[in-house]
Amino acid sequence: MDEARDRVLMGPERRSMVVREADRKVTAYHEVGHALAAQLLPHADKAHKLTVVPRGRSLGSALYTPEDRMHYTRAALLDRICVALAGHAAEQVATGQVTTGAANDFQQATGLARRMVTEWGMSEVGQLALAQESGSYLGFGPQQGVYSDHTAEQIDAEVSRILNGQFERALALLTEHAHILHRLTDELVARESLSGEELQTVLAGGTLPPVELGLRPEDGPAPSGQLTPDPA
Repeated sequence: MDEARDRVLMGPERRSMVVREADRKVTAYHEVGHALAAQLLPHADKAHKLTVVPRGRSLGSALYTPEDRMHYTRAALLDRICVALAGHAAEQVATGQVTTGAANDFQQATGLARRMVTEWGMSEVGQLALAQESGSYLGFGPQQGVYSDHTAEQIDAEVSRILNGQFERALALLTEHAHILHRLTDELVARESLSGEELQTVLAGGTLPPVELGLRPEDGPAPSGQLTPDPA
């Protein structure tokens, strides 16, 4: 049931797609960066699966279990932005370089930061309504309000401050836990998928069962006497 649900949410596998080993490793670091930051930050939604099997248009992906909440605090939103930027930060920590794989992450993080500033009064710009709801029949969400060029500059500066601050936070967090970042990435590359339980096991300093060659987690139980990773 979980595998069927994940297939719907993450898209169909594309195992026929040829991925260079170097690209696969970078993808693994990126996804592990997101997941590790989510496990470490107090208000972030926790990962319950991540994979480097290409699905849909993505070389890798992760699923998170959102908490059931009606309101988000400023601290929770900052954690979400930090997690969104942690994939990019993980690439820098692991390889000293960054790739083009974080475009969607930047869109999500920037959208959240801008709404914090213009809609929710969660910035140093002040308690101002700087966005307004669309009054059209179809509606396209909050639209830019009417404000001066000076206020526009303040908004842009505050959004940049939030984003840069959370990227530096992600960078510091993953640098501090670089040994776990590397270990989780090695496990993900070897196993192709990791469950939330496996993530937590490694984070706690535990070990995972050895990988059986030629057997993937979704292939089901191994013959008697063999060990396989827990199903993702």
